[in-house]
Amino acid sequence: MIKKHACYLSLALLVAPLVALADEVPVDAVTLLQVAPAELSKVCPQLAPRLTASTQQLLQGFYQGQSYQPVWSVNGRLSALQAALPQLADDGLDPAHYALPKNEGMCADIDISLHYLQALHDLHYGRLNQSRFEPVWHSNDVMPDRQAALLALAVPGVQDVAGAFDQARPALERYQNLRKVYARLRQQPLPTWPVVGSGPLLKPGMQDARVPVLAQRMLSEGYLSALPKVSNNTYSPELAAAVKSFQLDHSLQADGVIGPGTLKEMNVSPQMRRDQLRINLERFRWMAHDFEPTSLLVNVPAALLMVYQNGVPVWQTRTQVGRADRQTPLLKSRVTRLTLNPTWTIPPTIFKQDKLPQIRRDQSYLARHDLQVLDSNGQVLAAQDVNWDRPGNILLRQGAGPRNPLGKIVVRFPNPFSVYLHDTPSQALFSKGPRAFSSGCVRVESAFELRDWLVNPAEKARTEELLSTGRTHEFRLAQPVPILMTYWTAQADKDGKVSFAPDIYDHDPALIAALVSKSPAP
Repeated sequence: MIKKHACYLSLALLVAPLVALADEVPVDAVTLLQVAPAELSKVCPQLAPRLTASTQQLLQGFYQGQSYQPVWSVNGRLSALQAALPQLADDGLDPAHYALPKNEGMCADIDISLHYLQALHDLHYGRLNQSRFEPVWHSNDVMPDRQAALLALAVPGVQDVAGAFDQARPALERYQNLRKVYARLRQQPLPTWPVVGSGPLLKPGMQDARVPVLAQRMLSEGYLSALPKVSNNTYSPELAAAVKSFQLDHSLQADGVIGPGTLKEMNVSPQMRRDQLRINLERFRWMAHDFEPTSLLVNVPAALLMVYQNGVPVWQTRTQVGRADRQTPLLKSRVTRLTLNPTWTIPPTIFKQDKLPQIRRDQSYLARHDLQVLDSNGQVLAAQDVNWDRPGNILLRQGAGPRNPLGKIVVRFPNPFSVYLHDTPSQALFSKGPRAFSSGCVRVESAFELRDWLVNPAEKARTEELLSTGRTHEFRLAQPVPILMTYWTAQADKDGKVSFAPDIYDHDPALIAALVSKSPAP
């Protein structure tokens, strides 16, 4: 019956222009939503800035679910929406972006619906376009139907708007924890703390004119309960202990040494810290749809890898990630195999930028590092037969062994970046922070413990046998494991304790600027 009615009205549009119809009699939802976006914009000019073909399709689906009846004139619905929208501030969203019109009529009803749908979308998927700021490569090309998912929330949600908003919020524990902290802090005045000046490396026990300011800085965030007595500007053990706690909370090397990295994190402004909480709520909204309850999760800035089982973190280890000039990519894939006793074929960028200059200076570099020279067909070449000024299409391969930078095991997953997780002989670097040392791959501190989480007992025994041979083997997992490599710089635990990670790739400023912008979401 609804379709028949819509057909009749569509036919009527052929004989009477819609604008004229709108001037003479009230226009219902069916009539309005059957026309092109350009025509609808003429009748309802307030919709024009937000009206696209996809938006109109969403509206059609929404009003179809309401039998094409006005939605917000039903008792209690509008007031429920008006009560729910201000609470978006606790999610780091600006309620002003969803300000409702004060006029009445069908155009106003559609306008309110647009704001309702936008709010649900932003809560569920994020306000900003992730692909513009922090694109994630997916091994699965089949993307879910977001519009259908949004309608599944929105259509029944008009009966319980607050419940619909709660349902739209990510169920991720990381999101819920951070939201609670941000909801509390955003209503408090910004704290103040002094800027600690630059200078030479400051180690515990040294004397430095910056020590009193450093003590004030630690007091301002509660790392000290009271100012310690400072004698001759001496960096005391008490103050050093406070600095170590600060460093731990900011993913830094907790050695009490005040160097450039620690100074940079100490001198982040209170406003910036508050904004970091806000943008990481946005990141968790993005992440929620890629996260799988049983999976590997890598937080690139913090250089940490976590194993999740049934949505619960069961194990964690430190990693080393790509330098700023060779960034670790963000991706969603599945671990499918292990390489045992791996060889290392040096990637072209590393060959050209790192290895080739050293070989040109001294060809004995090849022998010292167990490097073979191969042609494009994989045939071994003698180093003296290569013109190292113009080496052409050659490869360098390092054999398996203790000096191999991939260690004894590589964890592989499909991706176009040639990155993977791997063991490493560079174990000393795991005590540093931030740990951005690699050329893009992720070095794992406890690679064999990670192996144990990926395999069953029989597979573990078989990999041990293969490892003992010293030869290179490819081992396919019986059960592939999802892996998500993502990026966040602030989080909170269930007790409300906040921790930060250095923004190693300088992503935060652009995200903050976009999220606080009054213009439509990019």
